[in-house]
This record gives sequence, structure tokens and C-alpha cells, in this order.
Amino acid sequence: MAATPRELVERFYHQVWNKADEAEARKILKPDFRFRASLGPELRGPGGFIAYLRSVRAALENFTCTIEELVATADRAAARMSFRGTHRGKLFGVAATGRDIRWSGAAFFKTNGEAIAELWVLGDIEAV
Repeated sequence: MAATPRELVERFYHQVWNKADEAEARKILKPDFRFRASLGPELRGPGGFIAYLRSVRAALENFTCTIEELVATADRAAARMSFRGTHRGKLFGVAATGRDIRWSGAAFFKTNGEAIAELWVLGDIEAV
């Protein structure tokens, strides 16, 4: 079933990130999906991304991502988000503080009408 870039991005943040829905990640990420975050190497495939998802969610209790702005074309989308959670584990090389943390980010998606092919995320990691 075809999905617009807007629909895919909304599912990516609401279902995959906020609900840690790995099955949904496998549905909406292409098998050769490419993911590049603010820190670290480029990850490949849904499995590479899911490992990253698990590490972030393990470090942040009550993790939530909110889409603040979303702009989409026929095969691309850009989103501005805010993130928050309670810092319970090592995140971006910083040991757990127990504090509630918040930061902002921007993401750039490439889709093919059925799934997300590429994602490049830039986060304000200095705010963490």
C-alpha cells in the first residue's frame, strides 16, 4: 500500500520511536535503509536502526519525540522535532544523571512511496 512521506514520517515518530514498535520499523524502513545520526557511523537496514532505537530508549526512561514541524514533497520530508526523557543510562557518552533532559533536532527523509529509504538526523546534542 502506498504511503505519502508525511504518513511515513508520522508513523516513524509516533509508532516506532514513541512506542518502540520494532515490527512497524521493519514495515516502513526499506531493507537497505540508510540512517545517519548526529554521532556515530552510518547504520544500514532496519536491524541497524533498531539497535540504535534500543540504545536510546534504554538510556532514556519515558522517551518522547514530538514533531514540531513537518514539510513534505512527493518523495522527501523534513521534520523539526523535540525530544525528552529521564536520563537513566549512558547517552552520547554521558553517564546517567537522573535528570529530565530535552533537546531539539531536524531530520531529512527520502522515501519511495512505500517505505523510508534514507534518514539523516541532526540533533542539538550540546543541549543534552
